Amino acid sequence: MDLVALIPHVKALHIGMLLLWCAGLFALPVMLARHDAAIGQEEYARVRRATHFTYTMFLTPAAVLAIASGTALIFLREVFELWLFVKLVGVALLVSFHVWLGYVLVHVAERAGPEEVPHPGWPLVILVGLVLGLLALVLTKPELNEIPMPGWLSEPRGVQLPFDVPRR
Repeated sequence: MDLVALIPHVKALHIGMLLLWCAGLFALPVMLARHDAAIGQEEYARVRRATHFTYTMFLTPAAVLAIASGTALIFLREVFELWLFVKLVGVALLVSFHVWLGYVLVHVAERAGPEEVPHPGWPLVILVGLVLGLLALVLTKPELNEIPMPGWLSEPRGVQLPFDVPRR
């Protein structure tokens, strides 16, 4: 079987999982805002279970599949360009946001009852900027070769990598 024939299917999986992951990253802070001190204990427990379920059964698997399919696309399409590595830094920031949400969920789950949870305003603003920046980067694929870099980053070190790097 020709691996190039898999590219459209892997790309569709990547885009679909990325949409689900980003939707969950936007929805979960809003769900966390429902952990309000004004709701009763029963409603608090229900909201807490819903946010935990969303994070563990929806958000995390979508993130893993989005990253795995994106990694597969890098090697199937043999894209090793500077814009891609900038994108990977943005993906690392998305993963950091994902982990932070998990931390907040654990913090909320360890409380006995509803307390004041920070408003999701600033995290959502940061997330919107990050997602829009990544989308612009992927759609424009700018030439970033003119970015000045220190010599130690742009010169070969004389050491062979443990794998072959495709040349264009």
